[in-house]
Amino acid sequence: MRRILAIGLAAMLLALAGCGAAPEADSGKLQVVATVFPYYDFARAIGGEDAEVTLLVAAGREAHSFEPTPLDVIKVWRSDVFLYNGGESEAWVEEILDAAGENIRETVAIMDGLALLEEEMAEGMQESASAHDHESHHDHDELDHDEHDDHDDGEIEYDEHVWTSPVMACGICQTIRDALCRADPAHAEGYTARAEDYIAKLQDLDAQFREVVAGGRRGTLVFGDRFPLLYFCRTYGLDYRAAFQGCAADTEPRLGTLQYLIDYVGQEEIPVVYTIELSSHKIADAIAETTGAAVLTFESCQTVSRADYAAGCTYLDLMERNVDALREGLR
Repeated sequence: MRRILAIGLAAMLLALAGCGAAPEADSGKLQVVATVFPYYDFARAIGGEDAEVTLLVAAGREAHSFEPTPLDVIKVWRSDVFLYNGGESEAWVEEILDAAGENIRETVAIMDGLALLEEEMAEGMQESASAHDHESHHDHDELDHDEHDDHDDGEIEYDEHVWTSPVMACGICQTIRDALCRADPAHAEGYTARAEDYIAKLQDLDAQFREVVAGGRRGTLVFGDRFPLLYFCRTYGLDYRAAFQGCAADTEPRLGTLQYLIDYVGQEEIPVVYTIELSSHKIADAIAETTGAAVLTFESCQTVSRADYAAGCTYLDLMERNVDALREGLR
């Protein structure tokens, strides 16, 4: 209901703006809006001086529980290119596009062009409430898969964190490059050249991760947290244990889940228990206190802290941190 009201109010504001309110100054650049940080950062790198890129889910905010404001809706409607993920956690996007998305030159659901992985339950993982259902605030039992997930077939749920694999990020950047070129063919040469340069950096990042994995003594990561790194682990042949799935809303594990992770870390002498950004660290700290393992952050890159955003941190910066964190976890 809040989304419907926001979209309705946005439509009124947009209509009023068209009836006499002064429009925003036009920079002359391609206007790109991206829902989550990775696509925003990829578009910045590829767009360069020819594009003005806006991040919709602000730094420091939890992407899974995001609710667009009327101003957010207007940003989307005024964009030339709109980049969104396309999974259940962004079901609100379809409402915005249905209402007034026909004027956007390019709308791109990134997940539509990728080979997706089904969400899975690792050994010891707690079956948890989903964060996808914004209407009932994380009520897993009342999800309507047919209505909210274009990728859903029956009971299949797909992991949405496709950008966590640098290999898949290369393909995502090609998709973004093509969208910018279609929307702004006059600057296609620049978009193409910058995309080529950026993809080369992603390939270098991929090589770093492969070197760390090849030199590691072990092949399993333990997350005392949600686990949004399925694509990453599949890319590099890593196993994992975690408290919850990637889009879980839970923050408190059952005693059995916590005990399993404590026992596993102790028995396997796991040196590091990971958390993700914006986490409370409570579960990881409890495991570490019992086992002596260190606690490190592994950046999912879905969002970025306000401090990192203000400092100009990029996807590559965050993933370079992960190179170091992974090295510690596999030693």
